[in-house]
Amino acid sequence: MDALSLPFSSWLNAPAHQAWLAAEGLRLLDFAKASRLPAGFGNLDEQGRLPSGAQAETMNTARMTHSFAMAHIQGLPGYAALVDHGIAALGGPLRDAEHGGWFAVAGQADGNSTKAAYLHAFVALAASSAVVAQRPGAERLLEEAIAIIDRHFWSEEEGALRESFNCDWSQPEAYRGANSNMHATEAFLALADVTQDSRWLTRALRIVERVIHTQAAANDFMVIEHFDLAWQPLRDYNRAFPADGFRPFGTTPGHGFEWARLLLHLEASRVKAGMLTPGWLVQDAQKLFESNCRHGWSVDGAPGMVYTLDWDHQPVVRERLHWTHAEASAAASALLKRTGQAQYEAWYRCFWEFCEAHFIDRRHGSWHHELGPDNQPSARIWGGKPDLYHAWQAVLIPRLPLAPSMASALAQVSVPGLV
Repeated sequence: MDALSLPFSSWLNAPAHQAWLAAEGLRLLDFAKASRLPAGFGNLDEQGRLPSGAQAETMNTARMTHSFAMAHIQGLPGYAALVDHGIAALGGPLRDAEHGGWFAVAGQADGNSTKAAYLHAFVALAASSAVVAQRPGAERLLEEAIAIIDRHFWSEEEGALRESFNCDWSQPEAYRGANSNMHATEAFLALADVTQDSRWLTRALRIVERVIHTQAAANDFMVIEHFDLAWQPLRDYNRAFPADGFRPFGTTPGHGFEWARLLLHLEASRVKAGMLTPGWLVQDAQKLFESNCRHGWSVDGAPGMVYTLDWDHQPVVRERLHWTHAEASAAASALLKRTGQAQYEAWYRCFWEFCEAHFIDRRHGSWHHELGPDNQPSARIWGGKPDLYHAWQAVLIPRLPLAPSMASALAQVSVPGLV
């Protein structure tokens, strides 16, 4: 069901809401410009300043390049140079010129020479968006990112990504992760549109079949994050470090929402490509959304979505992270477009009301990235405001079709409310 067939009373069709999303997007973009460093993009503090000693990171550089590319595609002046800066950084100081691939920090200043699938998925996404934005050097960056994924990360036998390698690719990590494969799914959807190669949609479906339709489905549609090499769940993984920012113990409701949305994008992309598309994609998306709302929202006596839960669905890390709520809102909008069901309208409004009341920082700009269990700003897991990607996508997704992927949609589709 397309959003245009929803009642006019839906926020997705309301001109004032469209204008509000557009204005919030401009505010987020303007704040993020200050993250530029000579070697890429770095982490901003709470006031939007680069701290002393700030380092360029591949994750933020790729995410910023992707985000600024989507701004440029819309016709917003001032972002082309930032996209070009990101392309240059990913092709230069963040890249391993000897062995290929990308380090986490320019010059390995953090002492880490690992090549992580998570980061390479974002490099591929950034490159694909820069290609859509028609920026110089983007095609070359995309070709290299695809070659690295094909050569090292994609496992045809497993139908998923290998997790990470050492610097020269000789030692793989004895671990498989849902998070890296989730962002690979996102990147593969974009690669399918940019390259017109359906193998990326085939790969995305294989990932989803394993991580969601098999593993999460057997766990009440709460996503299992950590696995051994045989894809057996590691239920005690990081029990001693439950608040890890990338590999926390237990289940992570925010990822359940992100997966739900990606399943709908995959369904729409495969239908658009004329490919055989299983009916369980939308069903699993609905089950993911329902289960993560039920177990994660307002479960500790205060509104908001907790960061993590244990295997009995009890809160472990009760902090509320901005990206979790951005993804919850985006998933609600996608399900509303796909099904037209009123429950998703209600959740969509609920999540935006919460973000407006607690996350959006009208004083210093951008969003608070973390709230404590009392819904006051905190910094236990994420300090400062380094992330444009999640909030920016949250204000774009409600205004875009489920397919093609975001950058391609911005370039191809006339969307009301975009500026």
